[in-house]
Amino acid sequence: MCGIVGYVGNDDKAVEVILEGLSKLEYRGYDSAGLAVVEDGQIFIEKKSGKLSNLADALENKEHHSKVGIGHTRWATHGVPTDNNAHPHLSNDGKVAVVHNGIIENFASLKEELIKKGYVFHSDTDTEVIAQLFSELYNGDLVETFYELKDRIRGSYAFGIIHKDHPGKIICARKESPLIIGLSKDKNFIASDVPAILKYTREVMFLDNGEAALLEEGKVTVYNDKKEIIDKEITKIEWDMEQATKNGYPHFMIKEIEEQPAAVEKTLSSYIDVEGKIDFGKSFENIDFDKIKEIHIVACGTAYYAGLQGSYFFKKINGLKTYIDIASEYRYNDPFVDENTLAIFLSQSGETLDTLMAMKLAKEKGATTLAVTNVLGSTISREADEVIYTLAGAEIAVASTKAYTTQAVTMYLMSLYFAMKSGKITNEECQNYLDGVYKLSENIGKILENKERIKTIAEKIKDKKNGFYLGRGIDDKIAKEGSLKMKEVSYIHTESFPAGELKHGPIALIEEGTMVVVVSTQDGMVEKVASNIKEVRARGAYVIAVTKESHKEVIDVADDVIIIGDNGELLTPELAVIPMQLLAYYTAVEKGLDVDKPRNLAKSVTVE
Repeated sequence: MCGIVGYVGNDDKAVEVILEGLSKLEYRGYDSAGLAVVEDGQIFIEKKSGKLSNLADALENKEHHSKVGIGHTRWATHGVPTDNNAHPHLSNDGKVAVVHNGIIENFASLKEELIKKGYVFHSDTDTEVIAQLFSELYNGDLVETFYELKDRIRGSYAFGIIHKDHPGKIICARKESPLIIGLSKDKNFIASDVPAILKYTREVMFLDNGEAALLEEGKVTVYNDKKEIIDKEITKIEWDMEQATKNGYPHFMIKEIEEQPAAVEKTLSSYIDVEGKIDFGKSFENIDFDKIKEIHIVACGTAYYAGLQGSYFFKKINGLKTYIDIASEYRYNDPFVDENTLAIFLSQSGETLDTLMAMKLAKEKGATTLAVTNVLGSTISREADEVIYTLAGAEIAVASTKAYTTQAVTMYLMSLYFAMKSGKITNEECQNYLDGVYKLSENIGKILENKERIKTIAEKIKDKKNGFYLGRGIDDKIAKEGSLKMKEVSYIHTESFPAGELKHGPIALIEEGTMVVVVSTQDGMVEKVASNIKEVRARGAYVIAVTKESHKEVIDVADDVIIIGDNGELLTPELAVIPMQLLAYYTAVEKGLDVDKPRNLAKSVTVE
């Protein structure tokens, strides 16, 4: 979603630092960009709709010597993408500038109140209300004014606010939307995510809900919800900028696809000890495994599809009752949750607001909560009872690839760990299950070695308008992720169905040339899947099969075939995801699309 960067320091590089930081947040998705700096006793604002380069071009021939400023990339929620709707927003008196990520739910009533007092609005956004209201409430003290403002608003927010009468200060705060503070000698930063400031510092504070901070040159003061000064833990970021750069690849997406063997190896080496036993350290030390009677798995988008695999693993290996739901629906489906429920929440960013709100509901009902996330110190990781990190490294492309794979592998290891702890499987049985996972990274590497074959198929389908993804059993769950990837980056409308559901409606949409991708990894389903392929080919479909070499019946009836290795019943489906990621990627490239930043999408979804 929206990206925020702020800077206060002892030099005049605010504009340079803000532009650099915003460029590292482009992966979050945006439709406009802007910045505000305090300069010569006034607030200067420049903002442009479209790409960040439009803003950079507008600033190119203007000299700036600012020591404090805020910047923003906007993802439209209130008002279409225009220069006026872009952030920052300025108060009528020109003294206050605000950047905001989130949604102010009562902005309409506040706006009406301010209009009656003579305030004039120049945008359709909810955020402009904050600039005008801060100006209305201003009493000479930034912190006091903010806490008065906080009591007047409802909704989610991460704010960065500057005032022309305080040229060396930024007031910032968060509720539900992420915000971090970067610390450096004589310089301090705010940002929505670590990559924005990693060039300048590795020391960060993660603000918690309800907290605010006043940034000055060489000083940061943090306040809790009651306006009391508090000490915050400083976290050192261990990963480096190389992980957040393309490193010679044409796109982040293909780089991250090819990083999957290493990401899987890192996950295995971190969670399987030298004796071959699964070890999650202290992550489960407070969980009573005998008490858990039901598992809930909750997530959005790609993480939800990884959760579908996790649900399959838990049922197959543990025999546990497992319920899975989309995070945005979980709260409204009246889930049965009690103290015997373990609720697992998956989120790549750890900031997905729908997932966070679902977690709060589960906690209120007495469940033990477990976060599975890729981002150290993220909101979900801090608010869950327990947390496991997926160790994929920085993932920049909006369409998730390696984070999905490590989520699925982590869920597999978790299901085995739970089964061992609860006595459902023996140590010997656990080792048999682990045999397949040890070969996973090698077999992913073999698929990547043959990616030119997949590129050739992408050339054939780039002009398709619609398509279907089919599978049976766990393959159906894998097919759903393949369909999502194709939609996300190539804009080809695809839908995924269990193959057995074709004749119950979807087959009516099959016509000459319709693309159908079929996943077949389950030995007991080969004949049925081959029969489904014959059904769609008889109606003119063009079929791409992702399958094993031993599935001759499927290979013989498909138009194009992508062969994957054999990792056993539960993990071979994970291999099938890789060629579907590549197929989506190369199709988007053939169409000349912006692969890393697809239209209308955001990496971190921090609004409901």
